[in-house]
Amino acid sequence: MRINILASITAFALGAFALAVSAEGSQEDRTETFRQLELFGDVLSRIEADYVSETEKAELIEAAIEGMLTSLDPHSAYHNPDSYEDLRVSTRGEYGGLGMEVTRRDEFITIVSPISDTPAERAGLRTNDRIIAVDGESIIGITVNDAVEMMRGAVGEPVTITISRDAVDPFDVTLVRDTIPLRTVAWRIEDDGIPYMRIAGFNERTTEMVLEGINELEDEYGAPLPGLILDVRFNPGGLLDQAIGVTDVFLDGGEVVSTRTRDPRETQRYNARPGDRLNGAPIVVLQNEGSASAAEIVAGALQDRERAELVGMTSFGKGSVQTIIPLRGGRDGALRLTTGRYYTPAGRSIQATGIIPDIQISSYVLDTEEDSGAAAMRSEADLPGALENENGSEREDTVTADVEQPPADWSEDEDYQLARAKEILRASMESQQAALQ
Repeated sequence: MRINILASITAFALGAFALAVSAEGSQEDRTETFRQLELFGDVLSRIEADYVSETEKAELIEAAIEGMLTSLDPHSAYHNPDSYEDLRVSTRGEYGGLGMEVTRRDEFITIVSPISDTPAERAGLRTNDRIIAVDGESIIGITVNDAVEMMRGAVGEPVTITISRDAVDPFDVTLVRDTIPLRTVAWRIEDDGIPYMRIAGFNERTTEMVLEGINELEDEYGAPLPGLILDVRFNPGGLLDQAIGVTDVFLDGGEVVSTRTRDPRETQRYNARPGDRLNGAPIVVLQNEGSASAAEIVAGALQDRERAELVGMTSFGKGSVQTIIPLRGGRDGALRLTTGRYYTPAGRSIQATGIIPDIQISSYVLDTEEDSGAAAMRSEADLPGALENENGSEREDTVTADVEQPPADWSEDEDYQLARAKEILRASMESQQAALQ
């Protein structure tokens, strides 16, 4: 479905001018805005009249809108009506797709993280893999929306994507589109009796599923949980209210997060309600470079409030808030606009810096300082046009000597970070039990 456009360039310019003069600003500013809108109209008119082949004005205007928004930061974007519907479905329903969060980096559609138990994860796709073609058609340079549209489709239909990965030649992966479920939470009692919960994203039901998981874990355990591993590795984020809701489950009141816009009067503070569902039982949060946005809100709040011990690697560093603004009720799509930044309870902005865990543990052996530096170059700060940290802070380089790494003979089939998280949680549980006696 195409966006509706006005009947003529003149009408477009007049309508835009009416919007411009209604905005705040001096007469001089409004005059300059009108001059730029006239320039836009002149260019569009010239393309329509003289371009070598026929053009679609709707497509040109949509591309101009996309270009304007992507020039702001990596997370502001225009969603045409089809894309906007996909966005709504992905937060509240099921859709046919591959199951991965992607962004555009240096002209490449790049995987931020595969979603747990989806075709993308089962095929072994990784964070920072670049998708360079879909069904043999190059997608280098196209928008994220267009790439997603090419990869989504009817459940059961195959699609072949071409992957470019560091240190290996490009290779094809054929995946069968599956129903990507809204279920973002999984849980189990580990073989050694440690309660474990994985949160893969934050949609409208995540808090509800976390509470359901705790209830089922307690039923299986036969008693209140003595502790919990909360795994948010490769969690790309999602809904702010769900990040607040999940954190609320584990806090007995107090601040969870605050958001600030460019107007300091619009600062919002979000607090947990009284009542910690685990009654103070120890928590270990597992995070890595793929933990972003809402996942960082949870990790940062639990760290600042000294409610959990963070284990893993420095998180992605997405500390900005995006607001979805429907246009004409969604009939013309919607804007995804960066409208603020969020701050942990201690007032930390993690934009472009990430959250440093209490104990740095790598899932693989870091052979050299160069390798650890390369590992650190997988963050918000590396995205073209990323917002800087307003405090001037920069992401700290990973120092190999500060990172605990798997033994040289550790099996790649075993999750070293999880194994160490269980040991750390067990020690905390034993210490708490001893203190109660």
